[in-house]
Amino acid sequence: MPFVYVSMPFEGDRRAQLEAALPGGDFFYCPAPEVDDGALTRADVVIGNVPPAKLALAQKLRFLQLNSAGSNDYAAPGVLPEGTALCNASGAYGLAISEHILAGVLTLIKKLHLYARNQQRHVWRSEGQVRSIFGSTFLIVGAGDIGGTLAAKAKALGACTVGVRRTARQKPAFLDEVYTMDALDDLLPRADVVVLSLPKTPETTHLMNAARLGRMKPDGILVNVGRGDCVVTEDLVAALQAGRIGGAVLDVTDPEPLPEDHPLWDCENLVLTPHVSGFYHLPATLYNIQSIAIRNLTAWGRGEGLENVVDFSTGYRKLPESEESPACQTGRVGV
Repeated sequence: MPFVYVSMPFEGDRRAQLEAALPGGDFFYCPAPEVDDGALTRADVVIGNVPPAKLALAQKLRFLQLNSAGSNDYAAPGVLPEGTALCNASGAYGLAISEHILAGVLTLIKKLHLYARNQQRHVWRSEGQVRSIFGSTFLIVGAGDIGGTLAAKAKALGACTVGVRRTARQKPAFLDEVYTMDALDDLLPRADVVVLSLPKTPETTHLMNAARLGRMKPDGILVNVGRGDCVVTEDLVAALQAGRIGGAVLDVTDPEPLPEDHPLWDCENLVLTPHVSGFYHLPATLYNIQSIAIRNLTAWGRGEGLENVVDFSTGYRKLPESEESPACQTGRVGV
């Protein structure tokens, strides 16, 4: 009888559906961040993000379903017993985070942050001209689920969408152009909005530094919803304070949580949120993650193929064959 350790929320009908996915399974529920060490030692399956260090206890583990899209800490050597299947929750977060990004960008280009400040001060004053998403260029660095969902929304609003991906693949309809990472420096001067939706890897750490911020348009907006250390915080503070870029939308920071006395708090033209664009703040996100877990637990119990399988060598989701072919439609791939 497989022992299933569940650390993410499942209640009512959703719990019944999870248990029906593995008939005869022994289900144990322990909400994060609590960890039951004894139960974890019995686990054949873990559903949810148990702290990676705790997985040393789970020597029987055969399948781990994460509730996060990021999986690097779990794909690191020695974290999981050899042969354990690892799947992430890619595909669950695009709706929530893409809307959060658009809300932040619209706040800045429509100057809603200035009007909110004026409202607090009881000041009735025009803040002058505003900008539009229509006719702008969105450079989306990391055009997976989140970036792709954003691109579709931005394109529907009349933006040109340019994607940057780790590998060359067929160009989807929501991107007007697609490139690989080595084209980034040449693309930055074109962008009105630069969106970073990237996992934590050695290649993405400090990707946006003073030099790359300096290549952005003077009124360009930087958005980061991936990992805080993708941006050199001190360089971003300097660029915002000097007016070298038009603004920033940050849902992640480095360090995080941001200390109370950090200069980033007081930067002008900044929309700052405490890593809340994802998680379960939008109920649909939790529902989507639960659905992935239910489908994968069903497949695992039947010995069938899993979705969102993580490649341990890269920390990224393995792509279906249909997504692995090189770009062959309108738009170029930087090589």
